[in-house]
Amino acid sequence: MELPTELGILTCLTILAATLWIPYIVGVNTEPEREGAPNPFVRPPSQADMRPWVHRAWRAHLNLLEQFLPFAAVVLILDRVDGFNSLTYWTCITFFWLRIAHAVGMITATARFPSRPLIFVAGYVCILVLASQVFLAP
Repeated sequence: MELPTELGILTCLTILAATLWIPYIVGVNTEPEREGAPNPFVRPPSQADMRPWVHRAWRAHLNLLEQFLPFAAVVLILDRVDGFNSLTYWTCITFFWLRIAHAVGMITATARFPSRPLIFVAGYVCILVLASQVFLAP
């Protein structure tokens, strides 16, 4: 049985979500020690005190998780109702590349206003398009 592209994209996004914590952890563990700061293993440092890219890495991971759950749910429902079609195919591919662009742009600070919020909103629109296909499934 061939894996539908939509489920393949969901698998790739799962791997991305499971991996995107790595830049944040690298950043946290390479933070210079500050005099009088609590042990980071006892109390995690405040996001406001971190280097900007470390904070952005944390936000990139959270932003992915915010959209990953609804995306995953809709894709799995579409699979259940046999609702995959050419629109869901291209919407899932678009969503995947939007999430890659968002994460890279967020961590590197190359995606600034208004591009980063527009990428996030475009991901939301992809989820709405997929959800509409649940109700239009045969």
